[in-house]
Amino acid sequence: MSRRSRVPETRSGRAVQNPPITDCLLCGVCCHSRLETYVRVSGEDWSRLGPEAEHLAHFIGNRAYLRMNAGRCAALAVRPNAEGAREFFCTIYEKRPQVCRDLARGSPACEGELLAKRERTELGPT
Repeated sequence: MSRRSRVPETRSGRAVQNPPITDCLLCGVCCHSRLETYVRVSGEDWSRLGPEAEHLAHFIGNRAYLRMNAGRCAALAVRPNAEGAREFFCTIYEKRPQVCRDLARGSPACEGELLAKRERTELGPT
């Protein structure tokens, strides 16, 4: 990797560019983490989640976080789409925490997630 760009390089030193994912349902990278403290849930988020908060979130110390199951958010469902490809579907999309709402598709933060964790969703370089 180049220290400046943080974009993977080939042995020749040329940057490898992955085409951007234009459909979040086909990606799901931002919903994956090995950290139990990955998705912070504020008091407002907890209220928005309603009764589901008790099942989807947990406390570590005095802070709440969405539960992570097998390296992905407990609210993430994986299902095949009409073409048979894996689709990543947020089961609480309308009620999702603010940190999830703030991550915009194609933003620098989104691109960083793709570079760091793309292999976790078995997308691999395309």
